[in-house]
Amino acid sequence: MMPLAAGYQHFADGAPFAEIALRHPSVREVYFPWVDEPSGRPKLGFEEEGDPDELEAALRRDLTRLRNAGVKLDLLLNANCYGGEAMSVALKSRIVDIVEKLDSWECRPEICTTSSPFVAHVLKGTFPEIEVRASVNMRLTTLQAFRYLAQLFDSYYLGRDVQRNLDTVKLFSDWCHANGKKICILANSGCLRNCPWQTYHDNLIAHSDDAMKAKNVDGWCPHLCWTMYRDSANFAEILKSTWIRPEDLHRYEGLVDVVKLATRQHANPDMVISAYERGAFEGNLLDLFEPGFSPAFFPQFIDNAAFPPDWFDRASSCPRECTQCEYCESVLAKVLKSF
Repeated sequence: MMPLAAGYQHFADGAPFAEIALRHPSVREVYFPWVDEPSGRPKLGFEEEGDPDELEAALRRDLTRLRNAGVKLDLLLNANCYGGEAMSVALKSRIVDIVEKLDSWECRPEICTTSSPFVAHVLKGTFPEIEVRASVNMRLTTLQAFRYLAQLFDSYYLGRDVQRNLDTVKLFSDWCHANGKKICILANSGCLRNCPWQTYHDNLIAHSDDAMKAKNVDGWCPHLCWTMYRDSANFAEILKSTWIRPEDLHRYEGLVDVVKLATRQHANPDMVISAYERGAFEGNLLDLFEPGFSPAFFPQFIDNAAFPPDWFDRASSCPRECTQCEYCESVLAKVLKSF
């Protein structure tokens, strides 16, 4: 069974997240942010505007249950921007305080995932027993980049823009395993492949508190994907993205060590985990993604059962320059259905 990493959220399906994760033996890791600390998503509990002490107490209960069940804990310190504190004593002190607070709960993380080389440096020097993992947001798509980071990182998320190509994945996998490293992938990202807005968007998320309080320009959408899918002529771009169907996840066995599922903001994380654990999903494929685009495509949907048998082989051999092929357009005509 492929080891899965699920993303923590404060409230999920009305149940403590630990309860959801522990239903699934494939969930070997849970990654989580610290309360009131910026990360690759808006701050923990931002939608509920909950009391920080209550959020911290809920996090402690969930992490304790997960730790007692043998699930590895992965602390996210993966904000894309730390502003003027990016290499500061203050940031180092905050990182150390967070890990030591978790340690006082008997929940010291086995893993820390970060986008920051400085954070990786702090962790390596202060907590050498913790596995330091390069975030998917670092967009690592060359072996050269992996080598550059070898002194700071113990494991890597492969850049999702290249992960559909199994020959490419094998190249990275062979290097990682020959050099005592781990390789991971993110299976259900709904993001556009080669998105030119990712840096802008990730930086915006790191400052989401300020951004939500600011007087913003009416009509501006900070998401290129949502902007594009307002026009149905762009619907084929969803097939050119980076996600992997649950039915194809088995192809990565023996190549990758962990498969991450984006569930930190998903409305139904149990459904997502179940689909990838079973290796099968019947329904609207858009419902598995984070971000999910079901509202943008409505009243149409993507029928996961309608994909042609050669889908993955063609997607895996794709040269990733979508100018002439039109294969995805032909598949869209088969899988796009109406409610």
